[in-house]
Amino acid sequence: MLSGERNFVFGRGRCRISVATVGLFIACGWLTNAQEPPPAELESPPEYEAIVAPQPTPPIEVRSPNESNTPDVEATAARAYSGEPRRFQYGLHLTIRGVYDDNINISQANRISDFYFAIEPSITLGLGDILGRTENYIRFDYIPSVFIFTDHSEDDAVQHLIRLEGHHRFGRLDLTMSQDIQLLDGANLSTTTDTTGSHANLDVGARTRVNIYTTQLNASYDLSGKTFLSSGLYGAVTDYHSLISSEVVSGNLFINYRYSEKLVIGLGGTGGYDLVDDPNPDQTFEQANVRLSYQATGKVSLNASGGVEFRQFESSSRGQYISPVFQIGATYDPFDGTSLSLDVNRRTINSAVFAGQDFESTSISVAARQRLLQRIVLGANVGYENTDYFSTVSAVGANRTDNYYFVEPTIDVMITRFWKIGAYYLHRQNDSSLNSFSFYNNQVGIRTTLTF
Repeated sequence: MLSGERNFVFGRGRCRISVATVGLFIACGWLTNAQEPPPAELESPPEYEAIVAPQPTPPIEVRSPNESNTPDVEATAARAYSGEPRRFQYGLHLTIRGVYDDNINISQANRISDFYFAIEPSITLGLGDILGRTENYIRFDYIPSVFIFTDHSEDDAVQHLIRLEGHHRFGRLDLTMSQDIQLLDGANLSTTTDTTGSHANLDVGARTRVNIYTTQLNASYDLSGKTFLSSGLYGAVTDYHSLISSEVVSGNLFINYRYSEKLVIGLGGTGGYDLVDDPNPDQTFEQANVRLSYQATGKVSLNASGGVEFRQFESSSRGQYISPVFQIGATYDPFDGTSLSLDVNRRTINSAVFAGQDFESTSISVAARQRLLQRIVLGANVGYENTDYFSTVSAVGANRTDNYYFVEPTIDVMITRFWKIGAYYLHRQNDSSLNSFSFYNNQVGIRTTLTF
């Protein structure tokens, strides 16, 4: 699994995507063409990339490793890797966290507190433009995490976060791919950009084991100087150890128009198949989407998509379900060392704990970072999520609604070029219409990172 040579199966054998094949294809293409930049007239501006790489209603948010909730990752990355594309680049980091957690199982009735250590080495291997991601590259990230509790050793766990991604241009054709693997054992939906736990597994509301595999393949083709086609394939497997698992496979096609150097507009559609473990019905869905990318200045950028989803259920177990879907991402960098970001999205997710139910997830998060005296970085992350359950079978009643929020201030200090220390506080709370899923949780952590 860790070698990247496993075939992940979507659709119960109907569709197979080979991660090893895709990675080898992009690597070989890059090695033969990496030093041959595309003609200037065919090169798409960076602000168009969000339209080239759509996100069709994934069951879990997976973001690029360049988008971090840790405020000083960008400064550290600049020191760890060369700013110029090279044939081979690597980065080695070791982070150790000591955390006091007053509710390790995010439980309402049986709150258990403990102190734990998290040991998180990380390795990055890459060829090409692995930081800028505008030229050809292939990149591999791996973060294993070891959690050791002082009083409750039964909760000791090992997790693995893996990401493989690549990009290659063939003249007018532009290809990107990514493969994410999350092997989780705990109460959080951790990603390569968030290992501290701000994204709790609200649907389950307890510690559990789950493996999540997410694959994306995207392509764009320039038809003219003003128009281009873009399409994508998406697949995800959410495999729970003892709960309801599901698989999603979808595809989309868009036609895009470059209205100006700053604004791109796209119109298209998405269709997919959603397979859910018995006794839940399988589902199909279609979306009508519009999206835009706007680069107002070098300091402000906006990417947005929205539309309507039409969802049907196997054997007409209930009537068609219609809901809005959208995603908005914005960044603002007013000064050197200051950055603000906004992320808003709404999507449909299969429930892992309730038979015959899905839920709509609507979330918003804001992150702010400020560098002081060249060595100190202050950060704050704030988020809110609403989940609203609905039935996928006419005989089932769904009445659960959750309102979740988190607040996470951070501080990190660069002691030397290769060593930093920091601290953070995380408060998160869920208010559910089903009281057993409500909880509140406080964490205080200190951390240190070594860069080799």
